[in-house]
Amino acid sequence: MTMDPTPLIHVIDDDESIRKAVTRLLKAAGYEVQSYTTSGEFLLAEQESRVGCIILDIRMPGPTGLELQAALKRQGNSLPIIFLTGHGDIPMSVRAMKAGAVDFLTKPVQKQELLAAVSQALEIQRQALAQQNRTQKIQENYDLLTGRERTIFEMILRGKLNKQIASTLGIAERTVKAHRAQLMEKMQVDSLAELVRSASFLRIDTDVS
Repeated sequence: MTMDPTPLIHVIDDDESIRKAVTRLLKAAGYEVQSYTTSGEFLLAEQESRVGCIILDIRMPGPTGLELQAALKRQGNSLPIIFLTGHGDIPMSVRAMKAGAVDFLTKPVQKQELLAAVSQALEIQRQALAQQNRTQKIQENYDLLTGRERTIFEMILRGKLNKQIASTLGIAERTVKAHRAQLMEKMQVDSLAELVRSASFLRIDTDVS
């Protein structure tokens, strides 16, 4: 997914008047918009990998909005969802929000309320993308480590001193220091604290016991 300067908003609603009104509003606000009459139409369309969100009706022919939300979650699709419906109720809104919806709005919706929800959804998407890119970079750095460097990395995370690592591995302490300096350089960190944070993204055991 790329940081396209113009976010793409997907509007899914079988009500043509609503679909056109929301599309006009979003385009006037500077967004690019693609609209769909059903959940199935959205699922069959080729999706661009870019920052955006979905504005989704609940009741439509074919899969409902909630069913589409569940399907996208199973697929690992990270596009934030804003529900916009004229048929919502409290149990339905609770279900949608628990499943990760950014907001649950009812028709007719105030323009500023919808635009605020879109802005929030896009910020969530940008933060998720930044986190994803950071994790990917850390993983790429970790993949550069040799087997010995990874072993020393994990021992450092468990609180082992250089002399303890040297004794365990049967190598000189100066060799451990050299490996430590090399792995810190490859991981692009300057401190133990940064190394531990990197490990948290890699799900490496940092138990110091």
